[in-house]
Amino acid sequence: MLFTPLEQFQIISIFSIKLFCLDFSLTNMLFINLIVLLIFSSMVYLFSSDTDYLGETSYFFIPNVWQTFVETVYETAAQLAFDNLNDEGEKYFPFIAVLFTFILFNNLIGLVPYSFTITSHLIVTFALSFPIFIGVVIIGVQRHKIHMLSVFLPANTPIGLGLLLVPIELISYIFKPISLGVRLFANLMAGHTLLKVIVGVAWSMLLLEDFLSILHIIPLLVLVVLMGLELGVAMIQAYVFTVLTCIYLNDSIQISH
Repeated sequence: MLFTPLEQFQIISIFSIKLFCLDFSLTNMLFINLIVLLIFSSMVYLFSSDTDYLGETSYFFIPNVWQTFVETVYETAAQLAFDNLNDEGEKYFPFIAVLFTFILFNNLIGLVPYSFTITSHLIVTFALSFPIFIGVVIIGVQRHKIHMLSVFLPANTPIGLGLLLVPIELISYIFKPISLGVRLFANLMAGHTLLKVIVGVAWSMLLLEDFLSILHIIPLLVLVVLMGLELGVAMIQAYVFTVLTCIYLNDSIQISH
């Protein structure tokens, strides 16, 4: 039983494995990652094969719920890539699709009771945002060489004003991966913490032996509403993270000299 709202974010070792000075333990975070990998692999297998899970030929004339969901995810990722990256969308579509799917599935699995929300940990969101940002910078340097520095000084800017704009643009540029990771972490952690608090209130009222125990239905109704909001937040945050990644990538590709 969880005693505090923040205890649900604790990383717990399920199976301890230590070799020399290294720890290879199976934790709840790694376990959820394996589940996401299994789901994603199943998606790839089912829709790249001519047979269904029973081994029978399947032509998907009538889409089922699972196929509709996967096609929706695919079309959303494709729209993100081609709308924001234009001609470069096809080149970077696999990366955008994997990024969007990974964050979306981790967010949705975190809504399952007694599961673990990987993206509610700052170290995980930073592990996504910083490599992406470094990759974006590398792509920009490879394409534009020294002209990459023009992002810090807009064209036709007076020298006096440039001395003020360059530090501001540099600071804002450095804070892009930080804001990208913190935004995802903060939204999911705040939402899950609020859900845990409401559950605790409902459970405490239910244990009362007087007429107040009947009022536990009120926080339960609030909990249902919050679950719907959290479902929306899980999808929206995956979308926002991917959109910002596409925007940063497009800004790095299409720098005006």
